[in-house]
Amino acid sequence: MDKVVEIARLEGIHGICTTGTDVAVKSVGKVVDELGVSGLSYESAQLSSNKWKMKQAFMKHGVRTARYLKVTTLEEAYNAFEVLSPPLIFKAVDGGASKGIVKVADIAHVDYAYETVRKDTKLDFFIVEEFIEGTEFGAQAFVYDNQIQFIMPHGDFVFYGDTGVPIGHYVPYNLPKEVEQDLFSQLKQSIDALKLNNCAINADFILRDGQVYVLEIGGRAGATCLPELVSTFYGFDYYEQIVRAALRMDPSFTLNSSTPCACELLIVDKDGDITEIENENDDNENIIQISFDYHIGEKVNKFKVGTDRIGQIIVKGDRLEEVLNLLEEVKEKIRIELG
Repeated sequence: MDKVVEIARLEGIHGICTTGTDVAVKSVGKVVDELGVSGLSYESAQLSSNKWKMKQAFMKHGVRTARYLKVTTLEEAYNAFEVLSPPLIFKAVDGGASKGIVKVADIAHVDYAYETVRKDTKLDFFIVEEFIEGTEFGAQAFVYDNQIQFIMPHGDFVFYGDTGVPIGHYVPYNLPKEVEQDLFSQLKQSIDALKLNNCAINADFILRDGQVYVLEIGGRAGATCLPELVSTFYGFDYYEQIVRAALRMDPSFTLNSSTPCACELLIVDKDGDITEIENENDDNENIIQISFDYHIGEKVNKFKVGTDRIGQIIVKGDRLEEVLNLLEEVKEKIRIELG
């Protein structure tokens, strides 16, 4: 972080921002504090990128979230089963892309979960929280000059391995009016708790029994094509507005449309080297993007976490049903062979 600040000062930058990852958020906050540019503060960056500090802030400000414990030893991990109601989530507090997160339904799996999470954290502790059974969904938002500019709820496509990993999203995600109001209330409380300002917001929720529970809030835009969905759904270039906000160049989040759209990652179910990539999709104005992160001959991993992605698909349409059908058709015409 100090080196980033040093370079930012040397270059005389006018703004700084990031997207899609928590890795850079603390460096952004440090530069904002040191150089006085627009963006989230270092305190906010710490609160929104460390799940332990985040949970403490949520509890302090009355945000509805899962009960949890801080765990340092294997004995404390076992003790969590006595204090909390299983199933539980073992979660590294400094992780990203769903790394270092394991769902544990049976006490017999505690040793595996403990070792897995400890391997994926640089710290000497992690948290264990209750797993809330319900419907997982999310939202993108932006807060500028302490005003929430928009809130876009989105549905999630989730891959289930050691834990649930989002591999795609779609909008609109229609909620009952009272649930939508609860979502807005919980998000506002979360933003206040984490002291977020002049930044994008990536929010993960669980809906259970008509109530919205906050899983995590990030002080940056989401990954998995979410900025592209914001741009498509609302009709403005979201990346441009993120940069404008960082430069204090009058960002505009005026909603120009409400175009249904969806995205999904391309993944594989085993490790291997790519021997063939075949895409038989014709030109279609409703296919926004089909992209591949790897080429023939390169090694790819069996999908477990977000960084195991090998590409992405983004589509749009006049109605959500039409969009979801198109997404399935596009996937069917893509073939990836591994050797």
